[in-house]
Amino acid sequence: MELEQYFYQVSSVLQKLPLEDIAAVVRILERAREEGKRVFLFGNGGSAATASHFACDLGKGTVREDRPRFKVIVLNDNVPTLTAYANDVGYEVVFAEPLASLGEPGDVVIGISGSGNSPNVLRAMDVARQRGMTTIGITGYQGGKLKERVDVCVVVPSDSMQQIEDVHLVILHAVFLALC
Repeated sequence: MELEQYFYQVSSVLQKLPLEDIAAVVRILERAREEGKRVFLFGNGGSAATASHFACDLGKGTVREDRPRFKVIVLNDNVPTLTAYANDVGYEVVFAEPLASLGEPGDVVIGISGSGNSPNVLRAMDVARQRGMTTIGITGYQGGKLKERVDVCVVVPSDSMQQIEDVHLVILHAVFLALC
């Protein structure tokens, strides 16, 4: 694939983003900030890196003297806990179990899954909903199973995992800037 073709395709995907859903994410995070609720983030692989990146943006980049700080926890960044659950129980619970211990009603849970079908992300969303947390999915393709398990789902309209991952970061940078 030529470079120009790839960039053109990403640009085309950006033009088709669900702006209403992205705006809903901003509103949910604004409310969480004002109410002192925690924001939990997680994903696998590239989505894990995106979760960590967004947490840094929220946790540091939005700090203002006149605004409450975000309380951000990235579940994929705790490697000892993640690997203990993966080894002793199963990889499908690596996010659900810590979330069950730490999450409270009203907290916000953001699961990032390019396919929308990662079993560990889906299991965590089930736990979050059972415990009264607000759930957000960031996904691609047609949303996968994640789309049906969250309060708000931002679906990147692409079948290319690379484009989906690129656009996830663009979306979360836009959300971050809206919260500054």
